[in-house]
Amino acid sequence: MTRRAPTARQSALLEELLALFLRDGFAESTLDDFAARLHCSKSTLYALAPSKEQLALKVVGHFFRAATERIEKRVATARDARDQIARYLAGAASELGVASARFVADVAAFPPTAAVYQRNAQAAAARIQTFIQQGVVDGLFRDVHARLVGEMAGWLIEGIQTGVLGDRADVSDAEAFAVLADLLLGGLAPRPRSA
Repeated sequence: MTRRAPTARQSALLEELLALFLRDGFAESTLDDFAARLHCSKSTLYALAPSKEQLALKVVGHFFRAATERIEKRVATARDARDQIARYLAGAASELGVASARFVADVAAFPPTAAVYQRNAQAAAARIQTFIQQGVVDGLFRDVHARLVGEMAGWLIEGIQTGVLGDRADVSDAEAFAVLADLLLGGLAPRPRSA
């Protein structure tokens, strides 16, 4: 069975829902609340997804797909592996920076959307691993266990995305991603040769 492409109205409605979710979260709202705030009928929302839970999953999935596309466009213009990592993490900070604490908490608390978060962090770990491997080949980075470092970065990204690191360290997501970039790039730098 093939999926039909969303209509222009459905795409616009999905963007409007995303803006609501990012600003106010979604856990405490009902489909009636969403319909009233968007000035549409519940049946219009049901055209997007058959339940509130499926709607939340669709909107959160849309957020991460669109964010990933924008991040990858930034990475595509990078000069080298160092620049790829810097652009990738700056892009992640920028994309997550539009999300309210309520949205982050709701996504983390709802198992299906939390799974989307987890897959996103795993994908980030894999991307960082490829950047590291290329940086080692190019002589920009010292020879490290790229998969391990990528996985460690993925855990940190997941901690940032779920709000745990920001809460514990009292920093914004943007600050946390900037520090992660510094940590990775500083830790990967070739060691000076002894005289």
